[in-house]
Amino acid sequence: MTSNCTVTAARPHRRGRLVSGLALLAAFAGPLVGITAGTGIAQANVDVFTNRTVADGLASDEVFDVFVVGTTVYAGTYSGLGISTDGGATFTNRGTANGLGVDRVQSVVAVGSTVYAATYGGGLGISTDGGVTFANRGTGDGFGSNYVLDVFVIGQNVYAATALGLAISTDGGATFTNRTTANGLGDNVVFTVFSDGSTVYAATSAGLSISTDGGATFTNRTTANGLGANYLQGVFATGSTVYAATSTGLSISTDGGATFTNRTTANGLGASYVQGVVASGSTVYAATMDGLSISTDGGATFTNRTTANGLGANYVVGAFTDATTLYVATSGGLGIGLLPQQPPSAPPPVGPNYTG
Repeated sequence: MTSNCTVTAARPHRRGRLVSGLALLAAFAGPLVGITAGTGIAQANVDVFTNRTVADGLASDEVFDVFVVGTTVYAGTYSGLGISTDGGATFTNRGTANGLGVDRVQSVVAVGSTVYAATYGGGLGISTDGGVTFANRGTGDGFGSNYVLDVFVIGQNVYAATALGLAISTDGGATFTNRTTANGLGDNVVFTVFSDGSTVYAATSAGLSISTDGGATFTNRTTANGLGANYLQGVFATGSTVYAATSTGLSISTDGGATFTNRTTANGLGASYVQGVVASGSTVYAATMDGLSISTDGGATFTNRTTANGLGANYVVGAFTDATTLYVATSGGLGIGLLPQQPPSAPPPVGPNYTG
């Protein structure tokens, strides 16, 4: 990513080994679904994908998250962080041998040579050498839990969504302060975090918590405000439009999160259980339990992409797009598809973990 980008980590993520959400909550980990978009161009009708698996160097076919910077592709998997320097053709795996707290990587974000890897039980791994070696941050550094479900970075601010609160750092990840229900969060289990300036959005198991003071205090939104469900796995915002991935649909707000309208399979979603979302302009990508659903009309209607289009599995946990390629993280590998020719005025990359 470029130095002037906004990075978000913690993309809606997915559940480990496809364990149920309730089981994950019991284990303080919750489903993690990662979705990031590099561009979110309106011309998003990718029809054919090539799938990357362990045969291409990934440590596991269960891909939780994907993040891309130029030709470098980072794939968070059940058994390590796969890093490719050839656009996703081949991967080299990083794990505990390289300093990660545990091998299971739920979310990943990169800013220059600094790589942030959210691990399931081993804290937040931070690398300053492009992912060769990592140093970990966890409960000893102010985290509520070492189960890190998502990570978002913008400047010196690092937000880590954990199973016991939202850990916030203002010094590049050296030290953290933990936010909980005592600060207004709907629940201490935070699946995803997104920040836009001083506004911070936290997707929790009991609503969408919104802060307008940098994460000091939060106000919680629920079904009473139009959300499809209080159980959220992902959130993305651009201007006054807020997208919330819930267990019963994709909820969309055009008034900064005050009220929501819910989208479901009736609107073309592959499944009403939405695990992650990212948008740019009128294009919206929704990671569902039955395909990657793409809308080019702001989320009014969707077209679904599945194994019939080459994805490794219909269980989609995340996505990332740049100017030419759409990367899709699934439970059966990393799908890679070419986007149609982009116009010269195409907007810059964006996503739950990245905004240009």
